[in-house]
Amino acid sequence: MVAEAGQSAGSESQSNTQTALLLAAAGFGLLSFGDAVIKSIHGAMPATAVATIRYIIGAALLGALLWWREGRTGFTLPRPWIHIGRAASVAIGSTCFFSALFLMPMTEATVITFITPMLVALFSSLILKEHAPRSAWIAIAVAFLGVLIVLRPEVALIGRAGLLPVGTAICMAIMINLNRMASGLGSALQMQFLIAILAVPILAAVTVIGHYSGPPALQVSWPSSGAILRCGIVACTASLAHGLVYMATERASAAAIAPANYIQLLVALATGYFGFGDVPDATALGGAALIIGAGIYFWRQGR
Repeated sequence: MVAEAGQSAGSESQSNTQTALLLAAAGFGLLSFGDAVIKSIHGAMPATAVATIRYIIGAALLGALLWWREGRTGFTLPRPWIHIGRAASVAIGSTCFFSALFLMPMTEATVITFITPMLVALFSSLILKEHAPRSAWIAIAVAFLGVLIVLRPEVALIGRAGLLPVGTAICMAIMINLNRMASGLGSALQMQFLIAILAVPILAAVTVIGHYSGPPALQVSWPSSGAILRCGIVACTASLAHGLVYMATERASAAAIAPANYIQLLVALATGYFGFGDVPDATALGGAALIIGAGIYFWRQGR
């Protein structure tokens, strides 16, 4: 009976892990689908305005859901500076990534952001004073070598703008560490709403500053209904994606579902090729292989 109970528990655990992987894969795939929608807005409005509208719509949807689920008690702001830091990180990171999608192939912009897990380990030692394992430093070194290889043609073609995805990865790593500091301060839905609503004024300020700074690429005009609709689609798909990934972490550990993150690269390759005719060269694919290899090594060591 003990053996049967153990087999039953093991089977249930395996089933939960498989379900978690499917949920996480769907969530990460939706994120890349949203990136393709963002890329399709190129030329209609600057990346700063796209990010602002996306988070306005996202904050409104999350706020309505939060009111329905938790009522007035969900609209509190414990330890505000942590949440402002989270919002600033996601605002700057999103603006950098949307700009990168406008300026470089989608696959290469996506794969560079895969250095985020390694940067999380690095920043945790700086922000949270946690010990970074030796595997983290090895993975960081290999991943950054991969980034340099991927960026080699991009920097030559578009200059320093090729570093925008690196800025996104840095901001996301900071945000994840701040998320850990905010753990236990509220529900997952409340945390998601706070980061969206606080990002809106930051993004609005960045958009206004960009508009009056002079560069034509940052000039804002009244957006078309089609561009606003696409921003709304991204707000919905991103919120759903984060919800799916959260549901996955309820069924299995973050380490167990981490490999599903690489579904983003497959979706980015497919949508970049069929939607925008982007075909990464052999050098970029070699750098991508280094980044992914470093991520897999880091994940396996972390297990």
